[in-house]
Amino acid sequence: MKLLLKSSTCGILMLALSICLVLPVYPQEVTNLVDLVNPRIGGISHVLMPTFPTVHRPFGMIRFFPVTSPGISDSYLGGRIYGFPLNRPEHRGAAVITVMPVAGLESLQKSSLSSAIDHDFEKVTPYYYSVLLEDNNITVNFAPSERSGFYQFNNGSKQDLVLVFQTNGSSSFNLINEKNLTGSELFSSVTEYANINFDRPVDKSGYIDTDGKVVYQKEIKGKKLRYFLVFKGNKPVQMSYGISWIDESQAGSNLHREIPAWDFEKVVNEGRDIWNHELCKIKIKGGTHDQQVTFYTALYRSLERMVNINEYGRYYSAYNMMVVTSDGDFYVDDWSWDTFRCLHPLRFLIDPERETDMIKSYILMGEQSGWMPTFPQISGDAKCMIGHHQAAIIADAWMKGVRGFDLQRAYKLLKKNAMEGTMIPWKEGPATELDRFYREKGWFPALSPDEPETVKEVGPFEKRQAVAVTLEESYDDWCLAQLAGELGQTADQKFFLARSANYKNVFNPATGFMSPKKADGSWVEPFDPKTSGGTGCRDYFAEIDAWNYTWFVPQDIENLMSLMGGKEKFTSRLDQLFEESLNGYAKWTTISTQPDASGIVGQYVAGNEPGFNIPYLYVFADEAWKTQKRVRQLMDAWYRNDVMGICGDEDGGGLSSWYVFSAMGFYPVTPGKPEYTIGSPLFEEVSIDLGKGKFLLIKATGSSVQKKYVSSVKVNGREVKNYRFSHQDISNGGEIVLEMVPRPPLERK
Repeated sequence: MKLLLKSSTCGILMLALSICLVLPVYPQEVTNLVDLVNPRIGGISHVLMPTFPTVHRPFGMIRFFPVTSPGISDSYLGGRIYGFPLNRPEHRGAAVITVMPVAGLESLQKSSLSSAIDHDFEKVTPYYYSVLLEDNNITVNFAPSERSGFYQFNNGSKQDLVLVFQTNGSSSFNLINEKNLTGSELFSSVTEYANINFDRPVDKSGYIDTDGKVVYQKEIKGKKLRYFLVFKGNKPVQMSYGISWIDESQAGSNLHREIPAWDFEKVVNEGRDIWNHELCKIKIKGGTHDQQVTFYTALYRSLERMVNINEYGRYYSAYNMMVVTSDGDFYVDDWSWDTFRCLHPLRFLIDPERETDMIKSYILMGEQSGWMPTFPQISGDAKCMIGHHQAAIIADAWMKGVRGFDLQRAYKLLKKNAMEGTMIPWKEGPATELDRFYREKGWFPALSPDEPETVKEVGPFEKRQAVAVTLEESYDDWCLAQLAGELGQTADQKFFLARSANYKNVFNPATGFMSPKKADGSWVEPFDPKTSGGTGCRDYFAEIDAWNYTWFVPQDIENLMSLMGGKEKFTSRLDQLFEESLNGYAKWTTISTQPDASGIVGQYVAGNEPGFNIPYLYVFADEAWKTQKRVRQLMDAWYRNDVMGICGDEDGGGLSSWYVFSAMGFYPVTPGKPEYTIGSPLFEEVSIDLGKGKFLLIKATGSSVQKKYVSSVKVNGREVKNYRFSHQDISNGGEIVLEMVPRPPLERK
């Protein structure tokens, strides 16, 4: 019943209207908040991956953006489309079963199955997509539901309309009758099934073989298929389809439930209303139009993942390779290294029930597979990056009062990962000699730059990342200690608290940086924190360098200050981080050794997740005004309403959720600790729907480009001196009042 309620479009639409009426109504240029979303923001990347104009329902199985290059790449300016996907199962991942319309069979045989487009004749919203294919004068419209999609093909040519379906993995197509096609494609280790209906009869069907020859055939199996359907004449063709990870019959059932009729506008309007319902959970007043667009685009990008793959009472789990019967939602597609910092904490605020279901999904995946996953995908755990940050996600939820999951079951899995699993980057499985060394000595041993790797499990590209592993495992152990304490397991609590101090073992007091330490206890020399030694930052760090990773001790900021010599030296080093030049290194040299370093300010990297909490650390050293100045600077410079408006890899809500928090004026510096740190809000008022009729109102009257400093903070009428407030302060709703001034307070040092 719970699943059916969540999946009920009608129920959501009713809620959408009621929530928007309950929330305070602010004067805005746009009544429908979804109209403020610009999916093209970030379409050109600064270094690595761009964002993509993803069309989907919030957390839905269907995700769409056109194939604009033969592979996933930065192709916004390329100007061609190579196909339209039925789905993209993973965030920014490959398309599964694409369709491409062409004009006539002759065109099909001659063309490369691509067409020029002009972005000025393209419309992109979260719920609807349209584009003109200029080579054949065909307009393509698309709208998704949760597990189904709807295409319209309007043929402006005088030729027959031909739809070409293409695959890469093992696949099949079978024309059941003149209006129904089934298909499948193997994606990674799982099969996506499609059940496809047309509103006009198919005249001919077949495939193009490897020699380019047309073969008329209704059914075919193989790899890299090009299967075509011919529709007589140039009248429009409508195509609706359902997908499933279970079988073709379930795909048809999903379609029948979600898109039972040929009513394209109904699907579009339902999607629009659902997006308005979700975006209405945070209402803003003030700021510029571009800031509002950037904000709601960031919120939309924060609502893509995780993805619910329960198909009306059943789901296929790659974690036990079985079809499971369950009324509970089952979520996959998460990159916990990227999302534990602020994407999950954002959902704790605006959608705690859904976040609870996501944690319950993590527990089920762990029990089904034997290990708590780190990067759970539809095809299983991708085991990317480092750390076991599900500990942070679960600790943050529990410490903020979320109680809808079994903590004992979760803790058992988390403890197994921490005590028995390997910490080697991008690996899953039992401990190795490196892990045993860490658990005995307290640091992950590093190699000298010219020293060959001796542990076969260590990958040649990702390497040991020895310092970063030590820092992130220390933090995860602190999160486990919080959970052990909640469960009354005092011995475990003491053990994990002691191990959470392992970060001290890689702090080099001679340099003031977190640095690589060899197995014999000596430091790797020479060591330059700007290059982080070795042949690239991955020898000792994850994606970025010592200048940034030195600050990753969110569980023990006070003692980090002590290691650095006290508050004044701490803030002086923070200042230096933002001001230090490349000092003899060209920017391209920095990027060649740190390809994920983008949004650079001095040595600080704004475009990568490990640095998210750094600008907020000034608050802990009684220099809150510096946090306010830096956060505003970073938002203004690196988050903009244009195609280069995201400074790094978006990672499915990673960067965007940082912006949502920062623009609202506060940030969760330490997930697992139920506390927020004040920054500098962009908007005069923010209203957050916490659920169950509770709202948090943040007032920053007069906030502007110059009035970015916060001179006083009142939380529910109580004056707060340290620029921090607890989750308990706002858990039942409340009001935060910030007095904004154009210059820093008098106590500025």
